[in-house]
Amino acid sequence: MAHPLELRACALHALLETDPASKTAGVAALAAACRAGYWTVDSKTELVAPEGIPGRPARPELVPPRLVGRRSMATVEGRAMLVHALAHIEFNAINLALDALWRFPGMPQDYYLDWLRVASEESLHFDMLCGHLATLGFRYGDFPGHDSLWEMVEKTTGDVLARMALVPRTLEARGLDAIPPLRAKLAQAGDLEAAAILDVLLRDEVGHVEIGNRWYLHLCGLRGLEPVSTYAELTVRYKAPVLKGPFNLDARRQAGFSEAELARLA
Repeated sequence: MAHPLELRACALHALLETDPASKTAGVAALAAACRAGYWTVDSKTELVAPEGIPGRPARPELVPPRLVGRRSMATVEGRAMLVHALAHIEFNAINLALDALWRFPGMPQDYYLDWLRVASEESLHFDMLCGHLATLGFRYGDFPGHDSLWEMVEKTTGDVLARMALVPRTLEARGLDAIPPLRAKLAQAGDLEAAAILDVLLRDEVGHVEIGNRWYLHLCGLRGLEPVSTYAELTVRYKAPVLKGPFNLDARRQAGFSEAELARLA
């Protein structure tokens, strides 16, 4: 490498990659370059969104959420469907982290490093889930998936405040609530390897949601906005899904939600 890697441009390049293995390898290489200090960030330039965002493979077929299929833990295929669904969420999470990294100029340097960390960890999650899926006799793309997570990414391309409010601290935060019961089902079915992977996912997702919370509060402070009422207004404006319990309040506290916000959930 003759020149330091520019984070936002490299993130956009990785986002456009359609092959999952190449995407995760590219993210890993970018993260390694950053750890080595071989990077720079141009936080001022307004990059133009090209065609092909996000880059993803021809499979899985994208269908409405109700058509993804039920997942019985009593069969290997049912467990594989659940692992596949989680892998699909993680693949979309790689893309949303890369999009948050490249799309929004004018943020502090730590913002871009935070979202590179998220992309790197989501890549590891995806690889872990795909590896386990292979032990069950399947691969990513063998089952359909839905696009709900990316739909909110597209809705919030014009405002980083809305992005932080409605993707990491709304849609990704739902994972904090959903992972423990899914982990229990997999463990009860005897798939302890998958259960251990979900332990890693939950640990890391707390940090990812905390990043969203931290930058949301930072942006509210810059704009002179009250965080709780602003969040409520954004959920209506962007037609965010209504959150339903039960909620993992302990994980949400660790991720930076205030007691006022947790009280509103209750």
